Amino acid sequence: MAGSFGEILKTIMKILVTGGAGFIGSNFVRMVLAEHSDCFVVNLDKLTYAGNLENLAGFLDNPNHKFIKGDICDGQLVEKVIDEFHIDAIINFAAETHVDRSITAPKIFIETNVTGTLTLLQAARDKKIHRFIQISTDEVYGELGPQGKFTEQTPLSPNSPYSASKAAADHLVKAFGHTWGLKFNITRCSNNYGEYQFPEKMVPLMINNALNDKELPVYGDGLHVRDWLYVYDHCTAIWKVLAQAKPGEIYNIGGCSEKKNLEVVNLILDYLKKPESLIKHVTDRPGHDRRYAIDPSKIMTQLGWKPSVTFEQGIRKTIDWYLNNQKWLADVVSGDYQKYYQQMYGNR
Repeated sequence: MAGSFGEILKTIMKILVTGGAGFIGSNFVRMVLAEHSDCFVVNLDKLTYAGNLENLAGFLDNPNHKFIKGDICDGQLVEKVIDEFHIDAIINFAAETHVDRSITAPKIFIETNVTGTLTLLQAARDKKIHRFIQISTDEVYGELGPQGKFTEQTPLSPNSPYSASKAAADHLVKAFGHTWGLKFNITRCSNNYGEYQFPEKMVPLMINNALNDKELPVYGDGLHVRDWLYVYDHCTAIWKVLAQAKPGEIYNIGGCSEKKNLEVVNLILDYLKKPESLIKHVTDRPGHDRRYAIDPSKIMTQLGWKPSVTFEQGIRKTIDWYLNNQKWLADVVSGDYQKYYQQMYGNR
């Protein structure tokens, strides 16, 4: 793979996207294929419970897209894919991401988020990949008080097994950069929401329950604060990092939309014209961080990115999408999509 990364960007760039059938990964793949015809995307996904080929409907047979079912912990497979498709860059979305699941079953989070990332890094180093982008999370920073925001200089202080596994992966990425000269970037995003999100996460869970007149479970007093980022805006930020960032830079990506959980739930209920009586406060989860907030000024200043969608606009777009895709939602909730893609695509 001769030539500089800038020269590669002028030709057909070949990107390995891991976890590209999941929520953020599939949105990124769809965006790239729709907007960047000079890119070829190899999509490697294990298709666990949150990975779904229906997320890629209309793009699976795109000539610039190749889907491969596989595990990022399989080093031989990863190297084979890199060699076969002459991969220039790796963007690692593949991860176990649900905090609640990490509390009850942390082992898989270490296997996927740490060992899987290590496997990718070793292959990237050995195959001299031009750029490795690690998709991380603001949760690696820990908990904020009522004031202030996370910057890229905030020390890592994860408080859940999930965030600890992501912080470990971030450290590994930096170590490969320092030790072997791997050209990397790390992005740390705030809470994503949008189309194709698996309904264990708060926004689609609340939408689905409200649509079915079920109780909406809200942890504790519902006053936990998160910064909300529309998934398409996140994808455009990642593209900016891939296309423009200097190796070794870390970028926080936020939506500039801090909201209390109860505010989000009430917006959903209002839009769907459902009663607040559906809200049920439940026992808070262990170690629930009170507040996260992102300072995205670095990526705004250096790369010219900014969120294009306000939370009010984004949540309406998101609810409308779920309203118009209730079969997708029902299939995901029931697990029928597993049968669907097995019948349609087998081990593709």
